[in-house]
Amino acid sequence: MKNITDALIERIEALKNPTVVGLDPRIEYLPDELKKSATSHESTSQAILEFNCRIIDEIKDIVPAVKIQSAFYEMFSYHGVRVMEQTAEYAKKSGLIVMADVKRNDIGSTAEAYAAAYLKNDNYDYITVNPYPGYDGIKPFTDVCESDGKGIFVLARMSNPSAAQLQNVEDKDGKPLYMRVGELIAEWGTPTIGKYGYSAVGAVVGATNPDEARFLRQALKSVFFLVPGYGAQGGKGKDAAASFDENGRGAIVNNSRGIIAAYKTDKYKGLTYCKAAREAAIAMQQDLASVIGK
Repeated sequence: MKNITDALIERIEALKNPTVVGLDPRIEYLPDELKKSATSHESTSQAILEFNCRIIDEIKDIVPAVKIQSAFYEMFSYHGVRVMEQTAEYAKKSGLIVMADVKRNDIGSTAEAYAAAYLKNDNYDYITVNPYPGYDGIKPFTDVCESDGKGIFVLARMSNPSAAQLQNVEDKDGKPLYMRVGELIAEWGTPTIGKYGYSAVGAVVGATNPDEARFLRQALKSVFFLVPGYGAQGGKGKDAAASFDENGRGAIVNNSRGIIAAYKTDKYKGLTYCKAAREAAIAMQQDLASVIGK
């Protein structure tokens, strides 16, 4: 069975770009010509679909992957859920690796149902998963990773300010919770380690905490990182660099509004939203290349 992380690494290296574009559209991100038609759940969802597809057209040759945050689609009821699926299908047909940012989990049959809903879906290569239920909640997902060649990113050290309230709590040996979770992620992914030494069970590690990311990178040799927090949340290329190994592998960095809403900034003023997204993606690629190396 193929290892999806091998495929992701090869796509990153072919494009020399460890960037994933977050397709997290809000109404205020839509240009006026699309926004004026967004008058209901159905029409807004259709406007979002057009917005997404035009951005995909502009970035598909320079970025390896997109990440679709389900909340921005679910808010428009079944119309939005349909558009999330259509966006994923369009991205897959455009040659992109597709991540569904759903942060699902539960135990037993419920976790199995979540795994079937997303990882048994041909349009999604990875999903994000919450580790809180422990192995009972993780096994249904890792089983599908092994059987179907899919991947998951498990929340370890997130980028939001209050994450430390839980994730930095230390155990009796002084080990923070995020590190204990990281060790479990490495253990859960052992059966799916691919030819580049990385498993299909990755970790979400924020760019806004580079010291902790560096600590995790040194300890978790087989765990591939999905790195949020770049751009609007304050993370920079030099911060994200802490998540990469000595060969410039081991991570992919997400940027959502910094790319899809780039046309609203002074830097890209005058460009269409999709052309601005392309230019912002190129600028991010160059920023990361300057600090990661080859």
